[in-house]
Amino acid sequence: MIKVEWFYWLVAAFFLVVAVVRLTDREAPRRHASAAFWALLAFTFVYGSAVTAGAGPAWVEGLAVIGLAVLAGFGLPRKGTERTTSDAEREQLATRFGPKLFIPALVVPAVAVVFGAWLAKVKHGDGLLLEKGSATVIGLGVAAVVALVVAMLMFRPGSVAVPFQEGDRLLGHIGWAAILPQFLATLGLLFQAAGVGDAVKGITDGILPKGSLIAAVIVYCVGMALFTMVMGNAFAAFPVMTAAVGWPLLVQQFHGQPAVVFAVGMLAGFCGTLCTPMAANFNLVPAALLELKDTYGPIKAQVPTAIPLLACNVAVMAVFAFPR
Repeated sequence: MIKVEWFYWLVAAFFLVVAVVRLTDREAPRRHASAAFWALLAFTFVYGSAVTAGAGPAWVEGLAVIGLAVLAGFGLPRKGTERTTSDAEREQLATRFGPKLFIPALVVPAVAVVFGAWLAKVKHGDGLLLEKGSATVIGLGVAAVVALVVAMLMFRPGSVAVPFQEGDRLLGHIGWAAILPQFLATLGLLFQAAGVGDAVKGITDGILPKGSLIAAVIVYCVGMALFTMVMGNAFAAFPVMTAAVGWPLLVQQFHGQPAVVFAVGMLAGFCGTLCTPMAANFNLVPAALLELKDTYGPIKAQVPTAIPLLACNVAVMAVFAFPR
């Protein structure tokens, strides 16, 4: 059986290579501390498997996470030396390959779909070929490797180190924000385990008018957006608001269709994603990669879309999710 841990180890290997690239970059500022950040992140991916299997104490992983937070607090990791193609070389490649430049990028979703829709059901012996519930993640890892091979065959760079140097360059632009999505997703699970969903349910029970469907829909959708703004990720907000309002009120009390309620609820959460710097991978990272002068420019541009879109989600859920 192919296990999802193999994908995490592959990610760890990539971060470890980035750490080596940064460590050997003698012109990079604070290269030792920056390399330590990426090496520590690689360690968390590998050691996490031991914690999950009960083969290692969890406090070691906790110390590693605290170490990452401390290094990020000192503004690490920093950018390394820019070793990439020139504008003229990029224009030449664009002229030569045209739309074919997008082939490696299109390989990723194509391979991931094959794994998620087909290989997820293939059996190996008495069990499944892919670890149950992890077909999409495994497919994403395989797709990334296949896309890398396709890109290397198409563009034929002068060295096999080029993908790692480019990875180091991109991670240097992104910095500590690269690990924020993982932290926020974990935060959502911690909130749920700590009983935040039950606390929110107690508050909403006290303020919602009894028997008011539209009030419950508004609280659920707006709550998803607000929690996403705070936590930076709709997937982190989802368990909290669904345990508090979505399941007990909208599904159990008002008999809403779960698929419609939860799908539209996630869309309402994404409206909050458009409005918050906490959603670093959507708002701050693109601004850093594009080297925009106004870091919050994407958020300012997205807010006028997010607010009416949230209102539309409320209307769609109220009209289509409940029996008449």
